[in-house]
Amino acid sequence: MSNPSRAVPPKVAPADRGATRIADRVVAKIAAQAAREALTAPSGAPPLATVTVHHDIARVRVSLELGYPSDLAAQCAAVRRQVARRIEECAEMSVPEVDIDIEHLHSTHTRLAAGRDRRLR
Repeated sequence: MSNPSRAVPPKVAPADRGATRIADRVVAKIAAQAAREALTAPSGAPPLATVTVHHDIARVRVSLELGYPSDLAAQCAAVRRQVARRIEECAEMSVPEVDIDIEHLHSTHTRLAAGRDRRLR
């Protein structure tokens, strides 16, 4: 039994139904996780990321702590590639640039000496 006075709403095309917006902080979490994935030897604090999204374009800045001596340029390039790839996959956003800030360098010699000092006490 249908009610003849009740109007059936017209079908709306999927493109006209609305949009999904992914918060900047969610994209930042994707970026930080991707940076962790890219670093073969984690050293120090986990990477932190900040993101600004405008339409479907994400501008990303990642802060890292890296071991030294190591190939810093190669590590940064790996982080850039992985961050851009993961954001494009997960959030379907374009990532024209990923800025890297190296906050601290951790010497393997200093870390080994600090570990010995802790064990001696």
